[in-house]
Amino acid sequence: MKIRNVAIIAHVDHGKTTLVDKLLIQSKIFRDNQEVRDCFLDSNDLERERGITILSKNISINYKGHKINIIDTPGHSDFGGEVERVLKMADGAILLVDSFEGAMPQTRFVLQKALSFNLTPILVINKMDKPNRRPAEVLDEVYDLFIDLGADDDQMEFPVLYASSRFGWSSLLPDGEGTDLTPLLDAVIDSIPSPEEVEGPLQMQVTTVDYSDYVGRIAIGRIFRGTIRSGMPIAVLKRDGFSQRSTIKDVFLFEGLQRNKVSEVSCGDICAVLGPEDIDIGDTIADVDNPEPLPIIPVDEPTMSMTFSHNDSPFFGKEGRYVTGRHLRDRLFREIKSDVALHVEATPGTEALKVYGRGILHLSILIETMRREGYEFQVGQPHVIYKEINNRKAEPIELLIVDVPTDLSGRVIEVVGRKRGELKKIDSIGGRSRLEFHIPARGMIGLRNRLLNATAGEAVIHHQFYQYEPFKGSIPHRQNGVLISMQAGAATAYALDALQARGKFFISPGDVVYEGQIVGEHNKEEDMVVNVQKAKKLTNMRASGSDEAVKLSPPVTFSLEEALEYINEGERVEITPKSIRLRKKILGEWERRKADRLETVE
Repeated sequence: MKIRNVAIIAHVDHGKTTLVDKLLIQSKIFRDNQEVRDCFLDSNDLERERGITILSKNISINYKGHKINIIDTPGHSDFGGEVERVLKMADGAILLVDSFEGAMPQTRFVLQKALSFNLTPILVINKMDKPNRRPAEVLDEVYDLFIDLGADDDQMEFPVLYASSRFGWSSLLPDGEGTDLTPLLDAVIDSIPSPEEVEGPLQMQVTTVDYSDYVGRIAIGRIFRGTIRSGMPIAVLKRDGFSQRSTIKDVFLFEGLQRNKVSEVSCGDICAVLGPEDIDIGDTIADVDNPEPLPIIPVDEPTMSMTFSHNDSPFFGKEGRYVTGRHLRDRLFREIKSDVALHVEATPGTEALKVYGRGILHLSILIETMRREGYEFQVGQPHVIYKEINNRKAEPIELLIVDVPTDLSGRVIEVVGRKRGELKKIDSIGGRSRLEFHIPARGMIGLRNRLLNATAGEAVIHHQFYQYEPFKGSIPHRQNGVLISMQAGAATAYALDALQARGKFFISPGDVVYEGQIVGEHNKEEDMVVNVQKAKKLTNMRASGSDEAVKLSPPVTFSLEEALEYINEGERVEITPKSIRLRKKILGEWERRKADRLETVE
């Protein structure tokens, strides 16, 4: 059977996973009476909750005697490590672009990666069911983007289709609504080349590692040369040059959503293999007599770091199953085997671990996954990673794009300007302004909340790593101090009511807190220790008006990303399966004062 390997790439929320759903349904993978949920491939709970793809998946469909291997990739730049390694399996790419939003930051990122791998592109202008669509302008934007990225003449001659993944149709004409996705499948067969059949000793590169409690590690990748068979001896060539012998137990082919066991798989196809136990992403499975490694998959460096350590609060061990430093260490080092964009280092002299990632979202997804697995730990303030370029301190710069109603653009420029952001371009699209900034990555910490507050929730924010540039100067972080609990116990409505004038609270009456926990934000710059457990002295006397009902403002609740963006140096976020708490690193008030004096003296 003829093979086509194609990746679907796009900016986040431009309809990749929905398009794959419709391709599966129209290729009769499901029974006629089978109930199919939306975004079927977003099987991870976090993916379904957030509406984004985090992990790449591959499936296959049969069409006109061709087997089309389809790879659904993440759309957020923080998961670019997933995109980079799975694109190596493809020969072509379907570039999906929203018919209104056009080319966004991640569109540039994924297209640049696809062109660097010499993939044959097919442009699909999606969401043509939108009333405010503008396909002609979007097509011009994409052509400009190809030119900016240095595409050659062959890559510029890409076919263009118009589609609605929501309603499952595609068309060759911008003003004609199609009936199904047949035009897109025909374009895949006609435009994307079949994989080159290379005879010789086996070469297969591992791009994804799955795990099963029953059979262990499952290596997934593409065969670039030769044939792989069940029972054959192989050599596993590691990224560091080390080689080890192993045996293939079973070979599986992707057919629809299933993995079907086969006896052998030929060059050009994508498969999963069982057998090698110590195998990682980027390793080469080669012929045991003639082991030749494939080029290592390049991965962009991380731009942000965060300290992970075991939980040492008074509530230690009450909510989590895995609570020790050893549990935390084992889990993080297991994660780097499947996430090539993540780095973990031990911190000298402590049990803490420094974790390096692509951004706040990349690290927060890891944290959220771990807490759902039953881990309990604490993390410190995120820090960007600096470099020295030409003997000058350099920092990562982000490309920030904000879509906002035109009358609110002035507020956005003011807020981003305080974070050292430089306005590069303004475009007006249908009553909204699209503002493009270059901003230091450290300026992005806490910026999303500020922009949403300044625009009453109207701002749509996208960002991605741009490049390293000379240090831009200091940026103010959080202006206000915090309210810190004086002692342990349950907070009372009486105490919170008396303290409302001091600031806003993060807790409700009845919440049990401990000494050193951050319970609110102070109205002034300095921190303040408060007694939220104070109760009213009860007497037998009653007076008119003295026992009025307590009226408390609703507490501020933080999402995980918001908590990470909020804390300062010397503060921590305590993560448990049930709770996210803010706390001081040093819990005791006198110990904190002593540490501050010593720091001042030094």
